[in-house]
Amino acid sequence: MSRTGELAATARPRPQLAWRPVLLIAAAAVAVHLTVATRYGWHRDEFYYVVTGRHPAWGYVDQPPLTPLLARWAAELPGGVLPLRLLAIACQAGCVVLAAQLAAEFGGRARAQAIAAGATAASVAFVAASLLFGTTVTDQLIWAAMFVAVARALRLRTTPAWAVAGVLGGIGLENKDTVVVLLLGVAIGLLLWHRDALRTPGPWLAGALAVVPAVPNVVWDARHGWPNLAMARVLGDRTGGPLGALAQLPLLPLLAGPPLIVLCVLGVRRLSREHRWALAIAVTAVVVFTIGGGKPYYPAPALIALFAAGAVHAEATGRTGRRLPAAIVLSGLIAILIGYPVLPARAQNALRPLNPTVMETAGWPELVDQVRTAATGLPPGTPILTSNYGEAGALTLLGRPSGPVVSGQNSYADWGPPAGTPDTVLCVGEFKLPYLHRFWSDVREIAPITTPDHIRDQETDGHAAIYECRRPHGTWAQLWPALRHYD
Repeated sequence: MSRTGELAATARPRPQLAWRPVLLIAAAAVAVHLTVATRYGWHRDEFYYVVTGRHPAWGYVDQPPLTPLLARWAAELPGGVLPLRLLAIACQAGCVVLAAQLAAEFGGRARAQAIAAGATAASVAFVAASLLFGTTVTDQLIWAAMFVAVARALRLRTTPAWAVAGVLGGIGLENKDTVVVLLLGVAIGLLLWHRDALRTPGPWLAGALAVVPAVPNVVWDARHGWPNLAMARVLGDRTGGPLGALAQLPLLPLLAGPPLIVLCVLGVRRLSREHRWALAIAVTAVVVFTIGGGKPYYPAPALIALFAAGAVHAEATGRTGRRLPAAIVLSGLIAILIGYPVLPARAQNALRPLNPTVMETAGWPELVDQVRTAATGLPPGTPILTSNYGEAGALTLLGRPSGPVVSGQNSYADWGPPAGTPDTVLCVGEFKLPYLHRFWSDVREIAPITTPDHIRDQETDGHAAIYECRRPHGTWAQLWPALRHYD
């Protein structure tokens, strides 16, 4: 399409949103999720977000402050993990509605809007992310809202419309650093195909509104030696760097949902002719996250643009018969089976190779009980050192032990160790004896950590156990720098 055609595509009036079918699809997604929202229990990341939110700061080693603060406030409500899951479900429903709105911005009528909403509700990437409340599901909501806001701003060509996009970008940067890639994609799309917009104050105001709220987080990061960059390098190395990320790139179509790959192809075809700025965001996300060794689900929020554009293309070409709705239903069934705890734990365990996240929500009360039993007979107030934030969070929120619970992982390390000398410590987690002997001369394994129904999780994979450690090689302050770790 020529530049004139691109401008004409953005200037056309937007069809009315088909609220009834869109809200019915969102309500169906919410209803399905609610039936299993608390079937197993907390996820290790949810423990971490809540505890992190109880240590207010402008930033943390692995994330900005927004999601931890929201998790902390939700955890103060009655219902255990349910309030957090309700936030996740709300984000999922928001993505479904925003997908329909994006389809409308792309010129789609009721049929296209329903297909876009249904595809988002049935996508493995969006369903699996909504299992728990965390930065992934909130990041998806921000990306979806930004796509709609930028499309609306390009259509209306007003400064207030651009201001909305800027505010959303600023909120996104307070939630997850990956929004930088989203904003980069927007800038590239405008530079290549909408330079006329850059001659107006709107996009520049949006950029300022996005950047200013992020300044305190950047200052915090700089003052602490840029731990976010160190954390990103660690995660990139774990993925295998650019080559590892490139090898995992074929997983992205699977995250979309195998039956929905055709819709994604239609979306790419549509965006290559109209609204190419949105395709620029998707391509930028894939390229940057691959070069950075990112995880395959990092660019997944951009799928919402492919779903919306693909739905519009299908409507325009008369391909909205029975095949697309059937593909959406099939994808939804696959996504629910993989992404939600719909099966008994032992049966769900067989699906762990496809999605290990579900099994990380099971077994935490049993772990707490095992640690409580192991602590019997130890001096009251004995500190507990865990190998990761999941164990520490579970013991803090579910166990309420008499002694302090500490960990050297990520932001837990910044909160520091107890005062004094670790004369007797209960060490819990994926520790190895040679490692513990670096800090204590007397190390005794009390018991391995076991899981109910023989399920597999990170603890069993790492051969986690409970140890009693005595005769330390120094004070907590002396040992702590070597106990810190990012992963």
